[in-house]
Amino acid sequence: MIDSHTHLDFCEPPTRELVDAALKAGVEQIVTVGTNGESCRAALAAAERFPSVYAAIGRHPNEAGGFDDHSLEELRSLAAHEKCVAIGETGLDYYRDHAPREDQRRAFAAQIELATELDKPVVIHTRAAEDDTLDTLTELAGNVRVILHCFTMAARLRECLEHGNWWISFAGNATYPKAQALREAARLMPADRLLVETDAPFLAPQPVRGKPNQPAYVVHTARALAEERGVGYAELEAAVKRSAAAVFGW
Repeated sequence: MIDSHTHLDFCEPPTRELVDAALKAGVEQIVTVGTNGESCRAALAAAERFPSVYAAIGRHPNEAGGFDDHSLEELRSLAAHEKCVAIGETGLDYYRDHAPREDQRRAFAAQIELATELDKPVVIHTRAAEDDTLDTLTELAGNVRVILHCFTMAARLRECLEHGNWWISFAGNATYPKAQALREAARLMPADRLLVETDAPFLAPQPVRGKPNQPAYVVHTARALAEERGVGYAELEAAVKRSAAAVFGW
């Protein structure tokens, strides 16, 4: 299995323990995601240390305050690392508004442009900003590979799937009892654009809900989605591995 989105530097256990536990659970590759300069450097350090770990380099919308040309050059330099497989997470978050919306939009557009320049996928965070996020992607992303991380837009699934270069990643919240709409979306997903993630340490799946999440727990979400899709775990695992290889290019 692949954990397509986690934050190893946010998790309390040492990274080695997290990686070892993931490997023991059958998680072969992990993408740890940067949200600012410090966490991007931590992500790259983990990727250098552990063969199964890769990094995504970006500025989270809640960290987008003051984003400028210097910020973009920092990301460009970090993203040149051989184990950087994506740009992001970036996007729009109008729920918390930790950063001015103008700064969020500027950072979002710049990171889409960087992903285009480097031919890497862009990892999208959106919260309470669906229309603006999708409009921006439709206008600017073009042929860039797009990963809609922690997908929550079940009602807009078909609209998202109209873009043949958009992948959709489901997190532990898809396993919650009230999340039937998300599971239905996962059932309708083309297998070649389906990803699974933890977003650890957040959103622990139902069997371990209430505990800090970790990459090993992605298998719980994968099992729930396999059941929803009416396929065996091995079949879903193989599909996710192919999908991840296609989008991340490893």
